[in-house]
Amino acid sequence: MAKRWKRRPEGSTWGDFGEDDQLGRLNLLTPEKVKAGISEVREGLSFCLSLPLDYPGGAVLNPRRHPPRLSPTLQDGCPCLNFPLARLDARNTDVLSDDQVTLALQYSTQWDSFAHVGAFFDVMGNGVKEKVYYNGYRANEHIVGPRDYRADGDVQVEGPHGARALGVENMARKAIQGRAVLVDLKKHFGLSRHSVGYDDLMRVLDADRIDIAPGDMLVLRTGFTEVLMQMNRQPDIDVLNRTAAVLDGRDDRLLQWITSSGVAAICADNYAVEGLPAAESTLGQRPALPLHQHCLFKLGVPLAELWWLTELADWLHAHGRSAFLLTAPPLNLPGAVGSPVTPVATV
Repeated sequence: MAKRWKRRPEGSTWGDFGEDDQLGRLNLLTPEKVKAGISEVREGLSFCLSLPLDYPGGAVLNPRRHPPRLSPTLQDGCPCLNFPLARLDARNTDVLSDDQVTLALQYSTQWDSFAHVGAFFDVMGNGVKEKVYYNGYRANEHIVGPRDYRADGDVQVEGPHGARALGVENMARKAIQGRAVLVDLKKHFGLSRHSVGYDDLMRVLDADRIDIAPGDMLVLRTGFTEVLMQMNRQPDIDVLNRTAAVLDGRDDRLLQWITSSGVAAICADNYAVEGLPAAESTLGQRPALPLHQHCLFKLGVPLAELWWLTELADWLHAHGRSAFLLTAPPLNLPGAVGSPVTPVATV
C-alpha cells in the first residue's frame, strides 16, 4: 500500500500501477499497443490535429489564460529579428532572428496532466480531508504553489514552485503513442449543444460499429473547434456556450464506462471535454468538474482539449474507418501541470 495514503477513492486506480506511479492508464500504452496503432497505418498519410496556438483568441473561454505573446530575444540589448551580426564583427555576413514566447500552457490545443485537478479527500482514513492528486500526491509537498491556502489564513511559500510529481514531463517521457479511435459526435448530434450521457454514447458506438479496446485513446469530434476557427480569434462566448456536444460528467454510468472500457486517454476538440457548468446535483458536496475529477484524480486518464479533427474525421468517414495511429507527447517541461501539444494522426 502506498505510503502517501491508507485509503483510496472508491473505484480509483491508485496503487494499481505501483506506489509511485505517475502515468496512470498511460501505462496501458504498451509496446503491443503501439504496434496495434502502427497496424492502422495503411496509406502513410499524416494529419496535424493542433489549432494555431493563438486560437481561440482573447480570454473569454478562460479568464486565466491569455494568447501567446511572441517577442524577439536580445543581442547586446538589441532585438534579435533581422539582426546583422556584422554589428558585432564586420567579417560576419549573417542575419539572425531569434524569439521567445510567453504562453499559457493550456490556452489552445493541450494536454491536462494529473497535477491539473485534485480533490479534498480523506487519504489517511482519519476523518481529515486533505488536498491530494492522483495516487495520493499532496498539495504543498508534491504540487507546490507560491501560496499555501489554509482555513486559518494563507501562507506564502518560497520557491521553486510547480509540480514536483505528476508534471507533464512524465507524459513526455512516455512519448504518448498508440492506437486511437475517433468517435464523431457531430455526425450524430450536429453543432447544437447536447449533453452526451452513457445511452447516447452507446448508441453512437453501435451505430458506427466502433470497438474500443483497453489501452485505446478515445478521440471525440464535436465540431466545436470548427465553429471556433470561423470566429477568427474573436470568439463569441454566447455562441460557443451553445455549440457542440459535451460529455455529461454527472452521468454515473458514463463515468463507469470510462472506468470499465480501459481507455488510456480522452481527447476532444471542444473546451473541457465535459459540460461546464456541470448539471446540477442533489448530492450535497460534489465536484464542479466531475469528469475531470473522475479521470485525472481517480483513474489517471489524461484529458486533452481543443484539438483540430476536421480533416482526419472526414478522411476516416470516406474510408469507412475509425482507428488510427496517434502520436501526441506534450512538452518535456519539468514542473508544468499542462502543455500545448501538436498531435499527429497517421492512417
